Amino acid sequence: MDMHLKDKVVLVTGAGAGIGAATAKLFVEEGAKVVVADYLGDAAGQVAAELGENARAFTVDVSKAEDCKAMVDFAVAEFGGLDVLVNNAGRGSLGTVETQDEDDWRSIIDVNLTGVYLCSKYAVPALRKRGGGAIVNTASNIAMAMAIKDRAAYVAAKGGVASLTRAMALDFAADNIRVNSVAPGVIWSNYYNKMLTQVADPEAFKAGLRARAPSNSWGEPDDIASAIVWLASDRARFAVGTMLTVDGGASIW
Repeated sequence: MDMHLKDKVVLVTGAGAGIGAATAKLFVEEGAKVVVADYLGDAAGQVAAELGENARAFTVDVSKAEDCKAMVDFAVAEFGGLDVLVNNAGRGSLGTVETQDEDDWRSIIDVNLTGVYLCSKYAVPALRKRGGGAIVNTASNIAMAMAIKDRAAYVAAKGGVASLTRAMALDFAADNIRVNSVAPGVIWSNYYNKMLTQVADPEAFKAGLRARAPSNSWGEPDDIASAIVWLASDRARFAVGTMLTVDGGASIW
């Protein structure tokens, strides 16, 4: 199916690995021009190099306003405008409200939630200049009527992303800027590869992840990339303020 993304300019944060890298790759395959943005500049550069002439790398800390503004300015300067913003950058750590370190709490909120605000703040004028566009935010299935233990800051941040998505959708619909979110479940990534080296029984750990969903499986980055690209495309023109859940059924389990 043609997603009508040829020559569209797309900015993806958190694109140095995992969901972000898979999303950047799929956009390029659909004919778009992509800025691969990540806190880890070397990772962003490697992904962009693999994607070829229609990709550029940018090092960004999405918790800093000056970085977010510079990133949008870079996309416009390199490719002539901006049509799609994918707010995918994120981080998490263990902790309850009792045990979470305050600095770590602030960092998780700043990257996962404030980063969406800052990137969108500077992207909206650029999108408006093109006559509209799309913003897709990466939330989580825990932003629905569920949560997970020992992830208080992450759960709070992703719940905020889901709510902010709806607010932005209302604020900018008249500008022909569609704002939606995707809600992944367990998606296999380098994070889980590292976890396998830290647990006593790797096979039991993997079985536990699979058991979170009735499909008895976890997702892959490409599963979420496909959802993001659809939401960003004109094929989803009537999707406004939607949270598209892609979690193997975990949220209804």
